[in-house]
Amino acid sequence: MKNDIEFPTTLASAIKYFADADTALNFMATVRWPDGKPVCPCCKKSDAGFLATRRLWKCRECGKQFSVKAGTIFEDSALGFDKWLPAFWMIVNAKNGISSCELSRALGVTQKTAWFMLHRIRLAMQNGTMEKLSGEVEADETYIGGKARSMNNKQRSKRGRGRAALAKRLSWDFWNVAAKSN
Repeated sequence: MKNDIEFPTTLASAIKYFADADTALNFMATVRWPDGKPVCPCCKKSDAGFLATRRLWKCRECGKQFSVKAGTIFEDSALGFDKWLPAFWMIVNAKNGISSCELSRALGVTQKTAWFMLHRIRLAMQNGTMEKLSGEVEADETYIGGKARSMNNKQRSKRGRGRAALAKRLSWDFWNVAAKSN
């Protein structure tokens, strides 16, 4: 595997360049591991051998196999780098952004797939890395309830934590505090 990165200058050249699976794999491995030593996502050791027939690496420490996609935004996607990398090229080079419809037409994928790719790529651009979220991840609260059509009117009016429910709760708390202080 060579360590020099070549960047295509047009969309057509990006599609041609990344159409070859070995070239795309070499490009991603160079981007992910610039020093040329693949790091096992399980044990974090950099002692791995390349299995050319399967395009995977095998860790010599823990014995697990991993690909260049492991632990990145590409991990849970069946799409190959022949679609992902031209999509990256298009998004990065679009002056005013790009829609999922435009991306789907250019790459020959469905609009739903293009939407999925756009969200993953935007996440990578926002974080500044292609790594997935890891470690301790904080999430805000949410309300997950039943379907409104299966509720009666009283339940339907109490649904969620909207402005009316919050105002009702705050006024109730205010009157309880006021009554206790007297």
